[in-house]
Amino acid sequence: MNHNTNHPAGRPLGVAELANLGLGEMAYVKPLRSDDVARLFPQAPKLQPGMDLYALLSASGEPIVLTDSRDAAVANAWAHDLTTVSLH
Repeated sequence: MNHNTNHPAGRPLGVAELANLGLGEMAYVKPLRSDDVARLFPQAPKLQPGMDLYALLSASGEPIVLTDSRDAAVANAWAHDLTTVSLH
């Protein structure tokens, strides 16, 4: 598999380059507990502890949407023409 990453051959990608890889094309579906929401979504209201949720994150890790359904997170990505990847 050959990816054009626009960097000299043999040089590893830097942190900033990795963060921009897939930006606008790819999003990540990450399962998380409601207890962890404040860290990813500081503006979110306080949630009941112990809930299983799903976050849709941009390729750079910015939160896009928070939902209680993996299917809803994936549907939101598709609605924005983003390819989804699951994180565990």
